[in-house]
Amino acid sequence: MTVVPLRRNRNYTLLWTGQAVSEVGFSTTMIAFPLLVLAITGSPAASGLVLGVDAAAQLVAGLPAGALVDRWDRKRIMLWCEAAMALAVGSLALALWWGSASLTHMVAVAAVLGVCRALFEPAEDACLPRLVPDEQLATAISLNAARSSVGQMAGTALGGVLFAVGRVVPFVVDTITHLISLVSLAFLRIPPRQVDRAPIGDIGKEMVEGLRWVWSHRHVRVTALCAVSLNFFFNAFYIVIIVLADSKGVPAGQIGLMAAMLGVGGVLGSLIAPTLHRVLHPWVSIMAVFWMVTVLTPLTLIAHNGYLLGALFAGMSFLAPTANTTINTHQLLLTPDELRGRLSGVMNVFVGSAAAAGPAVGGLLVEFVNGTVAVLWCTAGMAAISLLVTVSPVLRRFPRHAPVSV
Repeated sequence: MTVVPLRRNRNYTLLWTGQAVSEVGFSTTMIAFPLLVLAITGSPAASGLVLGVDAAAQLVAGLPAGALVDRWDRKRIMLWCEAAMALAVGSLALALWWGSASLTHMVAVAAVLGVCRALFEPAEDACLPRLVPDEQLATAISLNAARSSVGQMAGTALGGVLFAVGRVVPFVVDTITHLISLVSLAFLRIPPRQVDRAPIGDIGKEMVEGLRWVWSHRHVRVTALCAVSLNFFFNAFYIVIIVLADSKGVPAGQIGLMAAMLGVGGVLGSLIAPTLHRVLHPWVSIMAVFWMVTVLTPLTLIAHNGYLLGALFAGMSFLAPTANTTINTHQLLLTPDELRGRLSGVMNVFVGSAAAAGPAVGGLLVEFVNGTVAVLWCTAGMAAISLLVTVSPVLRRFPRHAPVSV
């Protein structure tokens, strides 16, 4: 049987294109949000509060969102999420136009965006194996990762420019992008599935069932721990290296370029991830990113400008999409369809918590030791994790092709 290329897969193309547009708009809002709060309130603390509410809402809603995705119609969840985000951001645009925007309103919008993202991401992840053949799932996951990286880079750059044009402009653009995605999703055809009609009071039991599945299945558990540890380390190291670069007198513009190169490495890595996923054993693809980061981390000590640091960051992020593709593909294929929403919800909470804790730990580290010592501590920690990944019997015996759960 001939497999249709993904570019000719109508449903996957609709989902990918709609979300590519939506993610550009969302990233535009996320860079404009703190600028707006700062301009209106003059308070950096209030500016951080808005972004903090968005992140907190995602974490708090993560586990119940995964359970709801498994019991509700997933296409409707995505439609309602896009509609809710369009209404929330649109209401803020109107308030700015009328000159009545308040901090309370902005916090409420951030909370809505966080909850909607907590629901949308598991719904999309759970739908993916039903939209593409198993042999194309890794390619679809890597293309989604590239979409997110490009959307984040484009939206971040666009947000600052549009905010300079007018405070309301980024939020108008974001509203339009969510509406475009909403229309795209309306034409999406997802194969029907049995929807659970259990009482809503059972959701706590279903959340526990999702946690139990992740922890009891050794392949899922070990790959989850790999994803969590990598995200925790890298987010901690990111803060350390910014402080180190600043102490070396690296100009702010070069530090910004360094951060951009992180995204460039991720995009390039996403494009080659399907090929590496096919030719490398899962253990090798996961182990490689850990050792790549371990080797490149101490080299930041001898990089004295943002260009070299950016090149190192691009190298660190280049193999990450391959590891993520391997982990996500195997987890989705190993997990029964009725548990895929909860799998994604649990992973989002675990990885999101690690991403939030990493900068805090990195900040504390550079508070008590100088930048050079902090980098060496990061190197030692990453080397220890890399050794554990290397000797892990579960990863070494990881099946090249995951058995499909039905």
